Amino acid sequence: MATLRRRNNKWQVQVRIRNYGATSKTFINKKDALQWGKEKEIELQRCAIKYRPQKFPITRKLIEKYINNISIKKRGYEFERYCFNNFLRTSFSNLPINQISTKHLSEYRDIRLEKVKASTFLRELNLIRHFFNILKREWGYEIDNPCNNLTKPKVFQKRERRLTEYEYNYLVKGNYSHNTLRNIIEIAIETGMRRGEILNIKKEHIKTDTLLIPITKNGHQRIIPLTKRAKYILHETKLPFSMSANAVRLAWERLKNKANIKDLHFHDLRHEAISQLFEKGLSIPEVALISGHKDVRMLFRYTHLKAEDVLKKL
Repeated sequence: MATLRRRNNKWQVQVRIRNYGATSKTFINKKDALQWGKEKEIELQRCAIKYRPQKFPITRKLIEKYINNISIKKRGYEFERYCFNNFLRTSFSNLPINQISTKHLSEYRDIRLEKVKASTFLRELNLIRHFFNILKREWGYEIDNPCNNLTKPKVFQKRERRLTEYEYNYLVKGNYSHNTLRNIIEIAIETGMRRGEILNIKKEHIKTDTLLIPITKNGHQRIIPLTKRAKYILHETKLPFSMSANAVRLAWERLKNKANIKDLHFHDLRHEAISQLFEKGLSIPEVALISGHKDVRMLFRYTHLKAEDVLKKL
C-alpha cells in the first residue's frame, strides 16, 4: 500500500508490496505524489503476481518435460540430455522458472568454460535458449529469455588442421592391421563424409557412381559422386561397416598413438577432404553438393587452402 508523509516541505510517498519489496519518491506537490503512488502500487502488484513462485513450475520439472517430449525426438538426443544434465546439477535449477536470471546463466557459463571449450558451450547455450523460447511460444509461460542478455564467449581460433604427408601416408598406406578402420579413414578423405554418415552406408545406397546419404547432420539427404577409389572400397567391403562410433573413436586414438600423430581429430579428415576438393578446382556449388553445406560461410570454415598450391595458379 502507498504511504504519504510530509518531510522538509515536500511530499514523500512509499509503496510497499508484501514479499516483493518497496520503492519511494519525493514530490513538491501532494497531487503528484498521490498519483505516482497509485500508479506504482498497480505496477508492483502486477510484478508480484508475475513473480509469485507458486504460479510457476520448478525449472527442473520443465527441463525434464523438455527432454522427454522434445529432445527425445531429435537425432541429437544424447547430446541434449548430456547438456541438460549439466544444467540440472546447478542449485538454481530448483528455482521456479520465472526466477532464472541472466546472472544465473553467467555463473553457469563461467563454470562450464572451466571444463569445456567456448565452441562447446555455445552449442549448449543455443539449446538452453531454445528451451526458454519453447516455454514462452508453445507452453504459454510469460517469461523473458535470460539468454538474450548473456555475453557469449569468443571463439578465438578456428581449427585449420591439415594432414602432413607423413600422416596421410601412414593413415592410408601404413603398416597396421586394422583394415576396417583404414577403409573408413579412406572413405572420409575421398568423400568428406562425417563419421556417422560413413558408418550408416548400406549397399542399397550405392548407385553406380553415386552414393545416397539418407541421414545427415542437417536432416536433408544428399547424393554425392564417388571417386574410383571410394567405389572400389565400398564394393569390396561388407556394409555397413562392422564398427560402432565408439569403437572407431577408440581405434582412432590407438592408431594415432602408435604413429605418434598429435592433435588430429577424425573430423579433421573432413577438413582435409573439402580442402582437397577446392585444390582440384571444384567450384563452391560443386563442393557444397558433396559436403552438404547449405551456408557458404560454414563451408569456408572447413576450407584451408595451402598457399603453395594457390601460388602455382598465380
